[in-house]
Amino acid sequence: MYLTISTTHKPATDLGFLLHKRPGKLHSISLSFGEVHIFYPEATEDRCTAAELLDIDPVELVRKPSGPSGEGGLLDVNDRPYVCSSFTSVALARAFGTAFGGRSKARQALTDMEIPLESHIPAIPCRGGDAFLRQLFEPLGYQVQATRHPLDEQFPE
Repeated sequence: MYLTISTTHKPATDLGFLLHKRPGKLHSISLSFGEVHIFYPEATEDRCTAAELLDIDPVELVRKPSGPSGEGGLLDVNDRPYVCSSFTSVALARAFGTAFGGRSKARQALTDMEIPLESHIPAIPCRGGDAFLRQLFEPLGYQVQATRHPLDEQFPE
């Protein structure tokens, strides 16, 4: 799973203060189902982008016990893909938990102001399609742009 957050606020590198992650450094966090990496593919005064890359380890998902009985893994072996959105939610909370609190020791004034932010998720399953995404996010003031991609162009159904 790959997610980016960008800003054009001046200076754009202030995004690092908001997210509590320094732009010039790779941040990695181990999770029970893989690792999450935070890095900045773009960090200039005009535009800054923070990226979260979630590297799920499917072997560990099957091996690790999930319940008190110790039976079964966090993920049962089957032909369905695991739910990346649940893992992404956990990764976001772990990687940006401090930022979600809206506090900054160094730049509290920055956390209190509105700045332009753009988030991009290249691919995510959504049963309700873009209409559902709009119903979810547009009442909160977000602008939603979604493009539907077929799973297999030869078999669109």
